[in-house]
Amino acid sequence: MAASLPSVGGYSSSASSIYAKRNTTNILERHLNKTRGAEVSVNAFAFLFSEMLQYTQKRVNGIQDLERKLNELGYRVGIRALDLLVWRDKNSKRETRVLGMLYFIHTTVWKTMFGKQADSLEKSTENEDEYMISDNDPMVSKFISIPKDVSQLNCGAFMAGIVEAIMDGCQFPSRVTAHTVPIDGFPLRTTILIKLDREVLEREEQLK
Repeated sequence: MAASLPSVGGYSSSASSIYAKRNTTNILERHLNKTRGAEVSVNAFAFLFSEMLQYTQKRVNGIQDLERKLNELGYRVGIRALDLLVWRDKNSKRETRVLGMLYFIHTTVWKTMFGKQADSLEKSTENEDEYMISDNDPMVSKFISIPKDVSQLNCGAFMAGIVEAIMDGCQFPSRVTAHTVPIDGFPLRTTILIKLDREVLEREEQLK
């Protein structure tokens, strides 16, 4: 004689309870340090950025307007990225010098946002208030197919917005722009030009 099965409503076991609890954990409830080493797949990043670009393109007039909007979106991301980085590394010292701040962006920020540090950090030989961070193969341009009618578009404007937000948030107000500077082997090479405000240079002079 077969044994009767318990009804679904009355069935309970420790295994099923644990499974149910795990499934109800919201991603927003996770401890931020638990995702420190987590990586977003390149495919996911490329898809999201492409969708964001297409969405924005339909709501602007011209390339300059599109780059301005990408810059604004990057700025919003940069503000949140800075909050996360500061929260995760509570023992880090606050950067007070320009080079220290730029090195932080060149290494820590780039690695957090794009999985690698930037390829170079340089100071302009012509203007004392200008610095350049270059990425030979920027992820924001790597998987984007740009139509011929907007061939002059530089998706690096998004990266420039991130950098500008972090510079502003750390009290280094700057004007940040993106420029395509191709070299042999790296046709998508992008340089992020950082032009410091006068007050930053004056403070830097006082700290010497």
